[in-house]
Amino acid sequence: MSATVSDVTDANFDTEVLKSDKPVLVDFWAEWCGPCKALAPYVHSVADEHEGLKVVKLDIQTNMKTAMNFRVSSIPTLIVFKNGAEVARKQGANGGLQAIRQLVKAHV
Repeated sequence: MSATVSDVTDANFDTEVLKSDKPVLVDFWAEWCGPCKALAPYVHSVADEHEGLKVVKLDIQTNMKTAMNFRVSSIPTLIVFKNGAEVARKQGANGGLQAIRQLVKAHV
């Protein structure tokens, strides 16, 4: 797995994501979520492919506040943030690597 994917929490989400000078792909996930685990290698691949993209994971079990703030109602949910605003979203694990590449393409 890639070392370029880090974890964020409710406490550091604003600093690490909303105030980032790079576009940020956030993977909203949970340990018990099978589709989240299936999607993880693709998230890491996209992180490795794009130096200009910051990639982070947020565990919704322990960080419910942020998940609720961004109306994450099912997981996995991937959201791209740019200049502090949501610019793209994908729910579910369908589409694999190509779907994630397409999601970030216009923003990096």
